[in-house]
Amino acid sequence: MLGGGPAGLMAAIAAARHGAKVTLLERMPEPGLKLCATGGGRSNLTNTLANDAFMEKLGRQGRFAEPALRLMGPAQLLEFFASIGVKTHAPDGFHVYPVSESATQVRDALLAEVQRSKVKVLMNMQVVELIRSGDRVAGIKLSKGHMEADAIIIATGSCGYPALGGNDSGYALARSVGHSMAPLAPALVPIITRERWPGELAGVSLPDVRVWVDMPGHSKDGMCGDLLFTHNGISGPAVLDMSGGIAKLLTKQFAVPMRVEVLPRETPQETLARFDAWRSGSGKKQIANLLAEGCALPHSFVKQLLLLAGADPEVIAAELPAAVRDQLVTLLHSLPLTARDTEGFKRAMVVRGGIALRDITSETLESEKLWGLYFAGEVLDIDGPCGGFNLQWAFASGWLAGLSAAGALPK
Repeated sequence: MLGGGPAGLMAAIAAARHGAKVTLLERMPEPGLKLCATGGGRSNLTNTLANDAFMEKLGRQGRFAEPALRLMGPAQLLEFFASIGVKTHAPDGFHVYPVSESATQVRDALLAEVQRSKVKVLMNMQVVELIRSGDRVAGIKLSKGHMEADAIIIATGSCGYPALGGNDSGYALARSVGHSMAPLAPALVPIITRERWPGELAGVSLPDVRVWVDMPGHSKDGMCGDLLFTHNGISGPAVLDMSGGIAKLLTKQFAVPMRVEVLPRETPQETLARFDAWRSGSGKKQIANLLAEGCALPHSFVKQLLLLAGADPEVIAAELPAAVRDQLVTLLHSLPLTARDTEGFKRAMVVRGGIALRDITSETLESEKLWGLYFAGEVLDIDGPCGGFNLQWAFASGWLAGLSAAGALPK
């Protein structure tokens, strides 16, 4: 077992529970570092979608996940975690977290189950080569020594977030036996904007906005969710979900125009009527205060919005020029921003691309290039948006790969 992240830990447990003698190798000093950082440290384990809807969210590769989800979909995953002492809940009816809201508790519970299953765990291990015997895998060569094996599962994750263990070792091992790669791009990663003003609002968030790429051929539906301003630009669920696509666009062009609808639950006409009502009914109050209170927006963002519209941040409703009012309505429904870069692989919690799926059997996750070689998790060319999709795929694919490698798939 190569890799001690969520996919590797799950695969080790599945294989060991079904009689296999398992050794797990991890290149970092401790396993599951990236898992401990998921969901802002809360670990959004999965969500409440049915399998078909779940696969749709994985995009063009979604159907590949069907066999894994059939065995370890969201419902089965919650039963599994309950069995190892991790109680879960879905406070908003969709996102599923441990009741403890602790990703570290999830990691520790998996490690405890690994130990109960008598899996041998070795840290600081560098795998440099796959050893083969004809058309079968026979073992691995390490930086020091080698190990024999009847089956090997590559669950080394992606090259995202190297500080938490991200690396390209799995890609290299797969390529060495003939597997091809889909191009890599950072995903679930903050966006760096050309505009400087977001940096002045670092740490401020906007709830429930809509973000889209403002280019021909791109849907204006975009993504909905919270937006967070950073020192370099923007982040938050709505932005992170788009970041993989924006990263790919930035490989072909210098910048990507974006738009943000700050008030997606009302029309521009309704917003205009709101301003007119303030003018007649609250004329002596500052527009900044009326916007902050009436639209539930951070006061610092409202003041920035007034500056972008060319208004005095302290202007009162009765003295707001019509042209400025119209510009504010436009900005609230179509705020322009320009992506000039992402924060790259070093900050990417997920990577788009990876080992191509065409030479891997979805029913077993076994390589079609080398018998006895299996894959699980983010090392493969499959990824999803925020909301538990990537962890669910890691756990489900790890479970399927572990059963397959142990020869224990249900008939």
